[in-house]
Amino acid sequence: MNNLPIPKEESISSLIHIIRGEKVMLDFDLATLYSAETRTLKQAVKRNIKRFPEDFMFVLSASEWKEVITNCDNLGAIKFSPSRPFAFTEQGVAMLSSILNSERAISVNIQIIRVFTRMRTMIESHKDILKKLEMLEKKDIELDEKVTLIFC
Repeated sequence: MNNLPIPKEESISSLIHIIRGEKVMLDFDLATLYSAETRTLKQAVKRNIKRFPEDFMFVLSASEWKEVITNCDNLGAIKFSPSRPFAFTEQGVAMLSSILNSERAISVNIQIIRVFTRMRTMIESHKDILKKLEMLEKKDIELDEKVTLIFC
């Protein structure tokens, strides 16, 4: 299982969810990417819990977990797990690299951080586009008002 190729950015980005207004990855998805058991990943986090403040990692509430189950049709048997998943923000994923020392975990973490960075860049560029559209719309309204003044 450790000889699996490092996942591509597209497959990683499909595992990023928005929960509590944060872009997060869930423990079972990360465990799969790292070729580890979810239980093992959670144990490592619990042993190092001081490295994971709430803005790095949080446990999904029952209602958040139900929403994920409802929105994701590819969960399989995981949706019947009695324990709720951990959700890791970008900083939490980066912190995982300090407690998971396998070569695969390091390589996967680098790829995940690249995906988060690319997403942040795309969001920033979209903000610029929205600002430009708003400016064009404002100019269009001003022109409409001027045309109305001319013909009235």
